[in-house]
Amino acid sequence: MHAKYALALILALQVSVSLCEIPDPPQELVDKYNEYKGTFYKRLLNLLNQAQTASGPMVEQVSQDGRGQAVREYAETLQAKPEFQALVKVATAMGEEASPLVDKARLKLLGAYNEYLRPHIGQWLADTITEAKVYLDKVMPAE
Repeated sequence: MHAKYALALILALQVSVSLCEIPDPPQELVDKYNEYKGTFYKRLLNLLNQAQTASGPMVEQVSQDGRGQAVREYAETLQAKPEFQALVKVATAMGEEASPLVDKARLKLLGAYNEYLRPHIGQWLADTITEAKVYLDKVMPAE
């Protein structure tokens, strides 16, 4: 009797796993995603560079103050501690280990989007991104 239940469970799990298989996304969708991601990162870097340039005089003024000097010394001593260096090494290793998993999950999500959502909202999303680019180029240019 237990063998019948086990066989039924195994068959049910096989069916559910086969239904969960998500096809890989087409290469053009991956290329488009990578292009959007690259442009987004360029915009962020440009914004950070602008913020750094704008805040440079304020940071210089604060660093000459006694409190600013104390903060800088504390940061330097923290970076010199072996515990902090070990934490940085562990975080870096975890990031390197998680990178392939994140890439695989990203591809599966793009495949699910292509399979289930793109036929319904793909054109609307493309139009919305195109319209948003016009405003983003004014506020937060990539170059």
